[in-house]
Amino acid sequence: MNQDLTVGNPSAALRKFCLPLFGSVLFQQLYNIADSFVAGKFIGEDALAAVGNGYEITLIFLAFAFGCNIGCSVVVSQLFGAKRYGDLKTAVHTTLISCGALCLALMGAGLLTCRLLLGVIQTPAGILPDSLLYLRIYICGLPFVFFYNVSTGVFSALGDSKTPFLFLAGSSVSNIGMDILFVSAFSMGVAGVAWATFLCQGVSCVLAVAFVMKRLSGIRTEERSAPFSWSLFRKIAGIAVPSILQQSFVSVGNIVIQGVINSFGVAAMAGYSAAVKLNNLVITSLTTFGNGVSNFTAQNLGAGKTERIGKGHAAGLRMVAALCVPVSLAYVFLGKHLVFLFMTDQNGDALRIGARFLAVVAPFYYVVAVKLISDGVLRGTGRMREFMAATFTDLLLRVALAILLSKLWGTTGIWMAWPIGWGVSAVMSLVFYLVACRSMKRRRSLL
Repeated sequence: MNQDLTVGNPSAALRKFCLPLFGSVLFQQLYNIADSFVAGKFIGEDALAAVGNGYEITLIFLAFAFGCNIGCSVVVSQLFGAKRYGDLKTAVHTTLISCGALCLALMGAGLLTCRLLLGVIQTPAGILPDSLLYLRIYICGLPFVFFYNVSTGVFSALGDSKTPFLFLAGSSVSNIGMDILFVSAFSMGVAGVAWATFLCQGVSCVLAVAFVMKRLSGIRTEERSAPFSWSLFRKIAGIAVPSILQQSFVSVGNIVIQGVINSFGVAAMAGYSAAVKLNNLVITSLTTFGNGVSNFTAQNLGAGKTERIGKGHAAGLRMVAALCVPVSLAYVFLGKHLVFLFMTDQNGDALRIGARFLAVVAPFYYVVAVKLISDGVLRGTGRMREFMAATFTDLLLRVALAILLSKLWGTTGIWMAWPIGWGVSAVMSLVFYLVACRSMKRRRSLL
C-alpha cells in the first residue's frame, strides 16, 4: 500500500515506513552472511577468504545499483508528493530502460576485468580460482541486482516498504537453505554458494518488478504516460550519478584497504571477511534509515511542507540510537563469539583479528549514524555536492590512515582508520544539514 509521508505525525510516519525497510536490509545482508557462514563452516578458512575477497569487488557493481535506486527513489518521491502521477510513471520507465543499458555495459566490463581486479588487491594464488569463480557468477546475476534495487526504490518512493520486505524475506531464507544444499549435498564448493545467491536474487527480482508494474497500472492518469523522458532522465541522473560516484569511490577505497589487509595473509583476510559482514549489517541498516529519511524529505519537499523535514531528521536520529547502543555493546563484549559463527577454529589468528576489528569500530556506530541520517536530508533536498564532500572526506581519510597506521600497528592500525573517518565526515554532514535547514527556513519566510 502507498503511504503519504507528508501527513500525520512525522515521527510515527517515519517509524512506520522505516521499520519494514530495516527488516528488508536484514534479510538482504543474510545473502552475504549466509555465503560467508556456509563457506567458513562447510568448506574452510580459504573458502571464507575467497568469498570475502570477491565480495569487496562486488561492492563496485552494487554502487551503481544503489545509485540507480536513490536517483529513481528521490525523483519519484518528489513527483508522488506533488501528485504528478503521469510524470511519476514516466520516471520509473525511464529508470528501468537506463538501468538495463548500464547493466549490460557493466557485465561486459566486469567479465573482462575481474581477474585484473583480483590481482590489483593482491589476491593470494591459493584462493584466486575460487575468488574468480564467485565473482564471475555474481556478475552474471547483475540484472537481478539492478532491477530489484530500482523496484525497491519505487516502492520506497510510494511509501510502501512492506512489499519488498516480504519478497526479500522469502528469498533470503531460501538462500540459506540452497547454500547448504549446494555445498553439503552437491559438494559444489564456492560455486554452490554463488549459484544459490544467483537463483534466489533472480526470484526476488522478478517478483519485485512484476509487482511494481502492477502497482503503477493501478495509479490513474488522465493521459498515457511517455515511455521515456530525457528531462526526467537528466533529473534522475543528477541524483544517481553523484550517488554512484560516491559509492564507487567508497568501493574502490575498500578495495585498496582490502589490498592492505591481504598483505597480512589469509588469516587476516578470513578474520576481516567474517567481521566486516557483521559490520556491514549495521552500516547498511543505518544507511537504510538514511534512505527512509531521504524519501520522507523528498515527499515533503515536493508537497511544499519543508517545516516537517527537521522533525523527520530528529526522528531518524532517535531511531538509529535504538539500534546503535545494543549492537555496539554486543559487538564489543561478544565479538569473538559472533565472529566464531563463521569459523571452526576457536583459537586461531583469524578469530582474534576479526574480534579486534569489531572492538575498535563498534563504539562509534552512532557517530556514523548521525552522518547517514543527515546525508538522507541532503539527498532528499538534492544537495549532492555537500553529500559527496562529506563522504569523500570519510573515504580519503580511511584509505590514507589505513595505509599509514598499518605500518605502525598492523591490522589494528587499519581498523582505527574507520572511526576517525566517520567522526570528521559526521561533523561535516551535520553542518551541511544545518545550513540546508536555515536556507529552507528563509525561503518559507519569503513566501
